[in-house]
Amino acid sequence: MDMAKLNLSPLALPAFLPGTVWLVGAGPGDPGLLTLLALHALQSADIVVYDALVSPRILELARPGAVLEHAGKRGGKPSPSQPDISLRLIALAQAKRRVLRLKGGDPFVFGRGGEEGLALAAAKIPFRIVPGITAGIGGLAYAGIPATHRDTNSAVAFVTGQSSGGALPDGVDWVALSRGAAMLVIYMALQNLDIVARRLQEAGRSADEPVAIISKATTDAQRVIETTLGRAAADAAAARIEPPAVIAVGPAVRLRHALQWIGGVASGALD
Repeated sequence: MDMAKLNLSPLALPAFLPGTVWLVGAGPGDPGLLTLLALHALQSADIVVYDALVSPRILELARPGAVLEHAGKRGGKPSPSQPDISLRLIALAQAKRRVLRLKGGDPFVFGRGGEEGLALAAAKIPFRIVPGITAGIGGLAYAGIPATHRDTNSAVAFVTGQSSGGALPDGVDWVALSRGAAMLVIYMALQNLDIVARRLQEAGRSADEPVAIISKATTDAQRVIETTLGRAAADAAAARIEPPAVIAVGPAVRLRHALQWIGGVASGALD
């Protein structure tokens, strides 16, 4: 079915009113992972302010005549400041536009949607939050790795490996993190992978612990390599893995041997 022509009217979805901002998660890349509310927003918005990680195939679903405005932020690279993006959303809403702020993954999972929502609330701009499938769930699933499995782990922890400036974020208690969850899902850690792996080993995780690195998850360019915590940084460099990437650390990675269901898409130099 052509998603752009999908009739959503029987679902009685909420109206996208002028002067409002919707903070919407676009998912990790595959347009099929959009929610119906996200598609409804794309078909209704006057202007789509989108992140760098939003797939061009998803932007093609915007209604004819909608303005597409790039406001992507990539850690460690020149990009609009967060305050400037928030001020832009406020100005567009005050001009009575239907403003779709489209963010890769989920806006509230390392997406800075909370910051934008607070800015809108302070400016008394009506807004709606539309969750999306985050890469830490969808990306792992497309690589054949369950985030939880009763035979391997009953807890999973999500952590970012990069601050807005590109460095390893301060304030992460790596010992508590390592002890608290058998399965770790680390976002935006590729450029700091050597430091992250060392911190985890210093916190007690084994150098032989299984690791999967999923690049460009859920897209046609998806690549997955399986390695170990001790070899992860070197293997990622050798395989020339590119961002965006999500990294899974823990025993459930071993289940990929039976659960990788995509075949040619889920493959990498070290598979």
